[in-house]
Amino acid sequence: MSEQKKLLEVENLKKYFAVKTGSFKKNYVQAVESANFFIYKGETLGLVGESGCGKTTLGRTLIRLYEPTSGKIIYDGKPIYDSEKKIAEKMLPYRRKMQIIFQDPSASLDPRMTVGEIIGEALDIHNICPSKAERNDRIRNLLSQVGLNTEHANRFPHEFSGGQQQRVGIARALAVNPEFIVCDEPISALDVSIQSQVVNMLEDLQEEMGLTYLFIAHDISVVRHISNRIGVMYLGCMVELAESYELCAHPVHPYTKTLLSAVPLPDPVKSRARERILLEGDIPSPMNPPSGCRFHTRCPYATEICKQEMPKLEEVGPGHYAACHHLEQA
Repeated sequence: MSEQKKLLEVENLKKYFAVKTGSFKKNYVQAVESANFFIYKGETLGLVGESGCGKTTLGRTLIRLYEPTSGKIIYDGKPIYDSEKKIAEKMLPYRRKMQIIFQDPSASLDPRMTVGEIIGEALDIHNICPSKAERNDRIRNLLSQVGLNTEHANRFPHEFSGGQQQRVGIARALAVNPEFIVCDEPISALDVSIQSQVVNMLEDLQEEMGLTYLFIAHDISVVRHISNRIGVMYLGCMVELAESYELCAHPVHPYTKTLLSAVPLPDPVKSRARERILLEGDIPSPMNPPSGCRFHTRCPYATEICKQEMPKLEEVGPGHYAACHHLEQA
């Protein structure tokens, strides 16, 4: 992996949302705080964490569906956003390179448009198919590519099952021949039997088209299957990042260890013998996060420095990064 080209780089990326309150003072939801990582061209970077930890916000901010509050986003060696140098590139040319598959397929598809119109909209915006015949051929090919029939182009989203709607969403994302796709929990709304089909299809499309994925999900076992590397988020911060096997076999951050201890094991003997790590307390509010390390209120190893200083994401092994003041204890 070390010799591969970095397609996307993120430096100190922050995303805050302003919140209305009864007082004159402005409050902010600190959804993403100082994210630093990169994604290699052609790989799948998995992203896991509790609900509300900022995974979806980070994915949407990367492709600037949400405008960053500050930081830097570099795509293919060129900064498309840099708050210090006041760079904010127009995103229309990059929409052909960066796409997203949304979590809820039924909510992301316009109910008043047919499937053909939904997929063809991107083709029209980017002038990809100059003639109507080429446009129709492209739509039919995309439907076949995601396992749907060509006659489905004339149907409306409500006429499909959840799995079929997600396939339409994938076809829409593929319409412009992108290089990078944010997969925002693309299987969480689907039945378990359909989940494996969608995951296998995404892997086949990646191999066929040379795609790069940011794969966001709650289920770390699915992320482990599809990802080359995995990042773990907690309350807007990236706390650990490593290759998939390395992170699952040798986690170093106490939060990562907690997540992995909750993954069900198919072997009941091993499951009973494994120590389950339970966290005390609730996850703090991103509108009023704790000072220092955001995990210190629930961490069994927290000391005074954890309350005062936020740890940096530093390399603790080859390609293995973690943000913790007491890794040797954890």
